[in-house]
Amino acid sequence: MIRVVRHDPGWSARFDAEAGRIAAAVGEVAVRIHHIGSTAIPQTKAKPIIDLLLEVASLGALDQKRPMLEALGYEAMGEFGIPGRRYFRRDDSSGTRTHQVHAFEAGVPDVVRHVAFRDYMRAHPLVAEEYGVLKERLAHAHPHDMAAYMDGKDAFVKEHERRALLWASGIGVGPVA
Repeated sequence: MIRVVRHDPGWSARFDAEAGRIAAAVGEVAVRIHHIGSTAIPQTKAKPIIDLLLEVASLGALDQKRPMLEALGYEAMGEFGIPGRRYFRRDDSSGTRTHQVHAFEAGVPDVVRHVAFRDYMRAHPLVAEEYGVLKERLAHAHPHDMAAYMDGKDAFVKEHERRALLWASGIGVGPVA
């Protein structure tokens, strides 16, 4: 079941703890670890899953560290639909997803896009609130259909990613740029 909840201030601490575990597991392969996704945006509602963006020196080097991430309870999913990514997911003992790691080589456009979207949403709380309302509505309308939930968010996310990239580059100044 798709569950969207109000922001939990504890998500930041959960990210910090998990980022520390991951950094220790992959060592020098990690360049940076970012808290992304809706749990990183205080003004919005979210599925209670911590998304970590792991920037790495090389995907090949990260592939060599896969057993270390699996030892932390992560399932390695390969690119999982996004070329140039390594995706890992972790569930708790009841089978509920708790964490997702999206790993890319440092500085690639996917990294820039994710970080810009997060920062834009943090800087534009009314847009973030609108996003939360949309996700909540979609979760109620499609509680067992992740594809429909994702499809329902697609136009909003693409439009605000576009705006976020302009905003981050200094071209756009706000949500209506």
